[in-house]
Amino acid sequence: MKIIGYLRVSTDQQAESGLGLEAQRNAIADYAKKTGQEVCEIFSDEGLSGSLSLEKRPGMLGAISSLKKGDILVVAKRDRIGRDPLVVAMIESAITRKGAKIISAAEEGTNNDDPSSILMRRMIDAFGEYERLIIKARTKAALKTKKDKGQRVGHIPFGYKLADDGIQLEEDELEQSILSQMRDLRDSGYSIRKIAKEMNTREAFNRGLSKWNHASVHRVMKMAT
Repeated sequence: MKIIGYLRVSTDQQAESGLGLEAQRNAIADYAKKTGQEVCEIFSDEGLSGSLSLEKRPGMLGAISSLKKGDILVVAKRDRIGRDPLVVAMIESAITRKGAKIISAAEEGTNNDDPSSILMRRMIDAFGEYERLIIKARTKAALKTKKDKGQRVGHIPFGYKLADDGIQLEEDELEQSILSQMRDLRDSGYSIRKIAKEMNTREAFNRGLSKWNHASVHRVMKMAT
């Protein structure tokens, strides 16, 4: 029997800082020490969401492949396996087929397979998914608030530029002129492809002086509506 560790952080910032990974690594090492064993190998998925399916988690795939009958895959907390109950169930099934098992260093009902332990695991998985959905909803609401205030949200839309304060958006005179020309052509019956061709003929190019095509014209006009 050997112990394999698995780490996961869901954001690039956590992955780069190493703070999330180090805390998980220590928790796994502490579990191994308490049981009088050593961690043979550690796999990790850095900057990957817990909602991703197994085939998109190379670290988890590697961990499962290394498991033999009787081995234990240790995680710091159960939500490191995943934050979607279906994903967690798929991973657990794959590990069970190998004759191995998952243990959480925080226990969380993973030490036994009695009804109470199984119930605890399912409840933890459900709360993990709930937390993920809450975070997603809060992020969406925060982005909407910023957008309503005219603040930058991700990519700066064509027709605008970042103001001197580095937060607010303001109209870009040249790009607004290009959008106005596109609308006039559209109102005159031009197709999207013909608009792209005409704008390139006028040398009223896309941002970065790249030529227009039907996809880029459609995208900026749709975003401007």
